[in-house]
Parts: sequence; C-alpha cells; structure tokens
Amino acid sequence: MKPQHADADFGYLMTTGRRSGKPHTVEIWFAVGDDVIYLLSGAGGASDWCRNLEANGPATFRIARTDYPVTGRRITGRKEQALARRLVFDKYHPGYGGDLTEWRDTSAPYALDLTT
Repeated sequence: MKPQHADADFGYLMTTGRRSGKPHTVEIWFAVGDDVIYLLSGAGGASDWCRNLEANGPATFRIARTDYPVTGRRITGRKEQALARRLVFDKYHPGYGGDLTEWRDTSAPYALDLTT
C-alpha cells in the first residue's frame, strides 16, 4: 500500500452481494497496520458490507483512485481486536466532533488482508 494512503480520511469498500451477486460500495473509515486494513462496524456484523465480506471474502478497497485487492474477515482474536479498535479510534477521535469511545468499544472489528 502506498504510505500516503494510510492518512486518507476514508476509503471505499467494494464487496459482492451475498444474495444478488452484484457489486456494492460503501464509504468507510479505516486504519492501516502492516499489510492489513482495519474497519469497525457500529452495527456489529449486521451491516450489509459485513455480511457480504463474511459470505464472499475477496473484495476491493479503494483509496484515492487506487484499488487494493483484499480478503475480508471478522476479527476474533482479542489482541487483534484491540489493535483494530485502537488504530481506528486513534486516527479519527482527535478530529471528530463527538466522543467515539463507546463506538470503539462496541463495534465489530474487521480486517482486510491485502492480497496480490
């Protein structure tokens, strides 16, 4: 991943619909750690993008007109969950107008592993 992309305000997650098979795109906050893009879902795993990732792991993440092939997964390990929450929170909390603490603590963490 290009280093400057880690600082982008948002990215676009493009998944394949689990029922329709059609492409779906959502604008989303993210943070980068090593070769992983971390996301938090405030709706737990109930958001369509979460369900689509769980049904069809391969997806695309776009930042500043650059597409990255990824494989998505819900994070189950406590250490990686804590890392995802910390990275996303630390990126957005300072400039956000409200308190993101509850969102950080209750959101479902997801990882997008970069593939080639």
